[in-house]
Amino acid sequence: MKVILLKDIKDLGKKDQIVNVSDGYAKNYLIPRKMVKPATEGAVNDAKEKQRAQAEKQARELKLAQEAAAALSGTEVVVRVKIGDNGKLFGAVSTKDISEALKAQKQIDVDKKKLELPETVKFQGKYKCIARIYPRVTAEFTVSVLPE
Repeated sequence: MKVILLKDIKDLGKKDQIVNVSDGYAKNYLIPRKMVKPATEGAVNDAKEKQRAQAEKQARELKLAQEAAAALSGTEVVVRVKIGDNGKLFGAVSTKDISEALKAQKQIDVDKKKLELPETVKFQGKYKCIARIYPRVTAEFTVSVLPE
């Protein structure tokens, strides 16, 4: 029996996918628990339309992410903080500080959770930072820590 999945089901497939299952499994288990619906002609067309719209949305998001990564790659962002006599910071520079500096200086909005620093920033200087903007789309840029 062909059915359309209404949610992700382990070992069967993802939501809106059309799969073949045995009649008993569908009628006695999946349909009563509202996990699937029978694959009628109209339902199949709706599922295919949803899949096409989802693919278009992902393509748009990927294009925007690639544009943002191209704009961000190789740039330098300046973060100004209080620094002691020996070049050591009072505290540390966080990804939140870098995200705010990116928005203010470059007008690029990157979530702080998507920024990755290879080391803790506790001294004045230049550091490499990686922005994971979208799955498989990253940009590397420089963060300069300078005194206020």
